[in-house]
This record gives sequence, C-alpha cells and structure tokens, in this order.
Amino acid sequence: MIDRRGRSTVSVHGGEPEVRADRSVTPPVVLSSTYPFADTAELVAYMEGRIERPHEYGRYGNPTVAAVEAKLAALEGAEAAVLTASGMAAITTTLFALLRAGQHVVMTSDVYRKTRVFVRDTLVRFGVEADVVEPNAGAIAAVLRPATRVILTECPTNPYLRVVDLPAVVAAARAGRAKVVVDATFATPINYRPLALGADLVVHSTTKYLGGHNDVLGGVVLGRAPHVDAIREQLGTLGGIADPLGAYLVGRGCKTLALRVREQNRSALALAQLLEGHRAVAQVWYPLLASHPDHEIAVRDLSGGGAVISFELRGGLAAGTKFVDALRIAKLAASLGGVESLVEQPALMSYHELAPEERAAIGIREGLVRLSVGIEDLEDLRDDVMAALDQL
Repeated sequence: MIDRRGRSTVSVHGGEPEVRADRSVTPPVVLSSTYPFADTAELVAYMEGRIERPHEYGRYGNPTVAAVEAKLAALEGAEAAVLTASGMAAITTTLFALLRAGQHVVMTSDVYRKTRVFVRDTLVRFGVEADVVEPNAGAIAAVLRPATRVILTECPTNPYLRVVDLPAVVAAARAGRAKVVVDATFATPINYRPLALGADLVVHSTTKYLGGHNDVLGGVVLGRAPHVDAIREQLGTLGGIADPLGAYLVGRGCKTLALRVREQNRSALALAQLLEGHRAVAQVWYPLLASHPDHEIAVRDLSGGGAVISFELRGGLAAGTKFVDALRIAKLAASLGGVESLVEQPALMSYHELAPEERAAIGIREGLVRLSVGIEDLEDLRDDVMAALDQL
C-alpha cells in the first residue's frame, strides 16, 4: 500500500513499525553472518514457509538490511526493495536477472559510463544484443524489436540531465515484452516517482542522495515484489549484498532526505539561473531552466530539479580547470547528492584517458563542469561560484 503521508514524514517513519520488539527508536545494527535454528523442527518449518524468522545465512538477508529496504520501498511507493553493495551492483544484478542470450536491451546514451561499459563489454559476451540511442521516446521506440526485454534509462541523465518522456516509453514497451528500468539516482524519490508513471523497476545508487553524507556505498532496486524477488535471488548467487552497517547509514540518511533535497533543489536552481547569465558560461543544463531541451517534460514529471548542474565554460578545458581550482567550498571529487558540494570536470574525472576528439564523439565537451550542490548556505555558494567565474 502506498504511504500517502508527506515526503518528510515518510522519510522519517516510512516502512517502520510503531514500536519495535526491542523498543529501540532506530533499527539495531545486526552484525551476524549466520542465524542458528533452535532445532531441526524449526529449520523444517522455516524451509516450508510455515514460520518467519531471519534468513539462515547473511548472504540471503539481514534484519538491519530488511528494515532499510522497507523504508526505501515506502519512499518509492514500491511493493518491495532489495539493497546491494553499490549502485553498479544494483544495475548489473538487475540486468543479469532480466536478460538471457539472444535477447535485446535498449539503453539511452547519456547514462553513467560504467553502465554503458557493462552492457557493451560484459553482456554482449553472454549473447545479449544492445542498442544505445538518444534519451527520447521516439529514438527508443524506433529500435524496439520482438527480442527486446529491457529498456534502461536514467532520469535525469548524467551529465546533461536529460528527462525522458517516461509514459511514452512505457507505452512503447507495453506494445512488446520489454520491462522499463529507470535509474533515478539523480532525481531521488522526493523529486520523481517512476513507478507511478509506469516503470517496472527503479534503481538508485544509495551512495548519493539516499545516504547523503558521502560515507557509504550502496544501491537499491525497487518495484513489484515478483520482479524484486527474482533480482534478490540473482543477488544471492552473485554475492553483491549490502552490509548491515552500510544499510544502517543509508537508513539514517533517509531520515533527512526530504529536507536535504528541498534545500538542494532551491540552491541549485538559483545557481543555475546565475550561471546562465554569466559571460564566461556558454551553456547550462538544468531541467527546470526554460532553456533545457526537456524542460516541458521536466516540469510535468519532476517536483524538483535536484542538486546537479552541468555547464560549459567558454575557454574549454583550461577555463574549467581554472574555475574548479578557484572554488573554496565545493570539493574536487566524484559523486553527488551529499551534504557537501562537489565539483568535477567530466573530461578529466571520467574520460581522462580519451583524446579530445574521442570525448567529443561521445558528447563530452572540453569545457564541461558538473557541480553537485550541497546544503551549505546559498549566499556562501553564490559568492564562491561568482568569485571563481570572475577569474575567467
């Protein structure tokens, strides 16, 4: 049942019992790799499904992990959730669970690089065919075929924050046998609800907004229980499980998720507008700017633009480097969505080994900068960004 309370209320209380058996306010961290049975009768009753208790072995489940999965499912409006060791583990396990040799996956081009690498270099070795297309419904529909089983997109995408018309993609998928999987890490359950728009599964890197403090790695897959159960079964074989302490940190981060995301939405939009008007900036990508190519879809489907702003500086790579090094608040680091502002140049952080012409061929501009806005005071962020821009 969907929890229809406010986003902050669900962030704090969603998926939790009114009173825990041990009377703790927060779920305890259960650091156990195995869970003994009282006797053989209990073992048999458990195996036959006549009693509920912790799984017999930690690779198949953990009480702390299960408590956080329940909270994330409540936040996303999903029947079930399964936590993984990283966002990549969530993606790879999901695709392994859904695809077989001879089947076909469609993936949008502007997605996380390692996701594309996995599809291109690993899945193809198992006989899975792939098409990579622009992040719009028409391009996706044009390459669907009878063997298509998965359509995978991010929303918003990385790094250009494209917002696909998800209802149109779902309609195209329903005409065949494809499942729609959305990596909604950049949006969070606060800004975007893909399941309500018809997606079959939603993936998040819990490393980002959900954990929120740059101190944990994790991922989660959410959706209908039969789909999630199949992925959980695959996870038990592949082994990329979430650890209890990491799960606890994600659950703790979720308590303030709505508050953090609302502040990040406000600050990022203000900074995007500021950047768009500066002489040193050639172009800004932020979904809630009228100049964004998917602005109409974004204002229809998103309730906020998120923390990430991508922008191109006039002067290319050198200008980007000068800007990044002049900042005093944002840290030069990978990742996004945490309480600290982070900044990077994709040409150097993610695509350093490629020549400029190779980066251009895959759409990575030399002057591109990606800024993830934290929860610092907007006035301080604005002053810092302007001071760095004015040096260009």
